[in-house]
Amino acid sequence: MNFLLIHFFLFVPILFFSTFQSLPFPFPTYFWAWKSHLSHPVADLVLRNGVIYTSDDSLPFAESMAVANGRVLRVGNHSFVKELEGYGTQVLDLGGKVVVPGFIDSHVHFIAGGLQMKQVELRGVSKKEEFIKRIRDAAQSSKQGSWILGGGWNNDLWEGDLPAASWIDDITPNNPVWLSRVDGHMGLANSVALKLARITNLTDDPMGGIIVRAANGEPTGVLIDSARTLITSLIPEDSVDDRREALLRASSLALTRGVTTVVDMGRSYPGFSAELSWDDFSDVYQWANSMSKMKIRVCLFFSMDTRLRLMDLTSKVGHTLSEWIYIGGVKAFADGSLGSNSALLYEPYVDEPDNYGLQVSEPEALLNMTLESDLNGLQVAIHAIGDKANDLILDLYSSVASTNGMRDRRFRIEHAQQLAAGTPGQFGRQRVVASMQPDQLLDDADSTAKKLGKDRADTESYLFQSLLNNNALVAFGSDWPVVDINPLSGIKTAMKRTPPTWESAWIPSECISLDDAIKAYTISAARASFLDKDLGSLSPGKLADFVILSTDSWQDFAEEASASIEQTYVSGVRAYP
Repeated sequence: MNFLLIHFFLFVPILFFSTFQSLPFPFPTYFWAWKSHLSHPVADLVLRNGVIYTSDDSLPFAESMAVANGRVLRVGNHSFVKELEGYGTQVLDLGGKVVVPGFIDSHVHFIAGGLQMKQVELRGVSKKEEFIKRIRDAAQSSKQGSWILGGGWNNDLWEGDLPAASWIDDITPNNPVWLSRVDGHMGLANSVALKLARITNLTDDPMGGIIVRAANGEPTGVLIDSARTLITSLIPEDSVDDRREALLRASSLALTRGVTTVVDMGRSYPGFSAELSWDDFSDVYQWANSMSKMKIRVCLFFSMDTRLRLMDLTSKVGHTLSEWIYIGGVKAFADGSLGSNSALLYEPYVDEPDNYGLQVSEPEALLNMTLESDLNGLQVAIHAIGDKANDLILDLYSSVASTNGMRDRRFRIEHAQQLAAGTPGQFGRQRVVASMQPDQLLDDADSTAKKLGKDRADTESYLFQSLLNNNALVAFGSDWPVVDINPLSGIKTAMKRTPPTWESAWIPSECISLDDAIKAYTISAARASFLDKDLGSLSPGKLADFVILSTDSWQDFAEEASASIEQTYVSGVRAYP
């Protein structure tokens, strides 16, 4: 009896399938989709007839890609991927267009950038008169007593003279003003703001900062690095709603540029409150995550001063809060910026022979904080721009690694802008990430020789290829809002290194290939933040974040580095346009 039952239950399903397959009328499509699902999963989305660059060396290019449940299911030729099509599969014919992984911007100040989008825009202003006009226009539409805020000015665009409070005092008699320089390390206050902050010729420079003064000792209104907090501490904090809107505004902008993940270094600057980034984490990011309002993925870094709180958080919830929010680690500062003459150098600035820059963190304290952070499993990122600052941090990292023992820690140096001879080799030997911003090269090309002299400018600046030649992991970003968030522009800059007013490349030997430039914005950027398990390449199992470009020729793209973003997908769903 049991033998007969077994044969009955084996034979009837076979008869059932074969009978209905031979019927003259069509059986419901969903039945065959269900039947096919028994042998393999059915894709939600299939891309075909494209040039899919994967950032995965095991299969650099593919014709088709299948996506299911927000992740890459299969990548390969048309017939291999077509097997996964079934009922409900959306098929997208790319028409030969190039597809790349979603870009990862390795260094932004995301909420600050979103807030600045609503302030006075001074980026690209090349004349004093235009500078003054934009502030006058803002003052005319501002309530008496309210702060006028703006940013993005670059004095190198108008022959290098720093702005002064006297430029704008007459047009802002009733409003305090604070205007950040493009690099975020310097700002201009008007006399109303200086008076509120009680900054006079008797005020001492704070640790790690400079109050710029006229020949008679009077403050000019320009404040550098930690001196900025004398003003910024008086500016009313942005409301929770303002910061939430800033996140949504910034995310929408990022998607138009093909950016699907950012590494947010927060609103922590030398001398500023470390609470700002934590407020943004709790008030903005966690809110957006819980309300399903996250549009792109973020990896968050916090001030190293708050490492104990971060250790407590990661011990409870780990580093992955969701597919949208990753906890990266801690950030600190070694020096200022080249544009503000506060990057720490071995040799003095040509235009200021007594100035070697600023060391904005006390060395022993920075070493001890790094030791503790690393010992407790936090990734460490330290800002270093000058040649001396980079070497100091590499030495510090070597000491910490020696003390705490071998492990995969992926120490990062943010910017790595000016590197002395031999320093690229140290990055490679110590396996330290060089987190760099190609488009800043465009702003610095004309001014670096004036500040450092031609020899140093032409041997130390933005050494992309030298770092790659020494097997360093190079990750690219923008430092937005310092420069625009725009990976395609950064890719072109890294390949061509041609500033707007130049006819040839700045240090041609440091130009890199399209392949290396894209990887610096994708798989290398993912590895630089421990995100490569889920992000950075179009590999089976990873999250399906990708970008469709306007070009249908990889060869043209590799030669001209010219393309635009047509569509951006996050988790296999179109997010832009």
